[in-house]
Amino acid sequence: MTSERLLQLPPLESGDRLTRDEFERRYNAMPQVKKAELIEGVVYVASPLRYRSHGQPHLLVTTWLGTYCATTPGVEAADAPTIRLDADNEPQPDAILRLTQGGRSTISPDDYIEGAPELIVEIAASSASYDLHDKLRVYRRNGVQEYIVWSTYEPQIDWFYLDEGEYRTLAPDADRILRSRQFPGLWLAGDRLLSNDLATVLAVLQQGTATPAHRAFVASLQLTLP
Repeated sequence: MTSERLLQLPPLESGDRLTRDEFERRYNAMPQVKKAELIEGVVYVASPLRYRSHGQPHLLVTTWLGTYCATTPGVEAADAPTIRLDADNEPQPDAILRLTQGGRSTISPDDYIEGAPELIVEIAASSASYDLHDKLRVYRRNGVQEYIVWSTYEPQIDWFYLDEGEYRTLAPDADRILRSRQFPGLWLAGDRLLSNDLATVLAVLQQGTATPAHRAFVASLQLTLP
């Protein structure tokens, strides 16, 4: 596409109703826009991100997921990737986990995720955010197996898992630890994450990845690796 053609494209603005192809064309023509999403055919362009309500929580979540990947070959994490889910939805979640083999998502020739990652995490300002409404319905319909929303103003963490086509709320165990159903050993001390206590969050995760269930999961993944 020539520079003259790029200049003729309308800007990407929140509230626009676009096809996915048109959304991508406008997004690619606006490198100054760092985060934009297409949800049910409607464009959402993110406002500048605040430090305590988004930037810091985002780092904690990606550190937690990245540490899990370090001990789980066959599982990949990504920070704010654009995902082609369906014709009307191209979200850019804050973080994801996906299986590299045998999962529901693939990497396209032009380097986008296509299909539903097994786990998605969103950092939301509050429970009024579209992350807990429109996006939740989109992720459920597209088969995202687990969906975590950290509402930083409440503050609270909602962890949903897919069960017979519906999202159920994952409850913590007696030790107040949230344990993934999709990724054995992915444990989260939710109350410590809300307190920005990364050391304890990672210590609890280490306990999860030291379990027989995690070792068995890794062994099963290695059978699928090329």
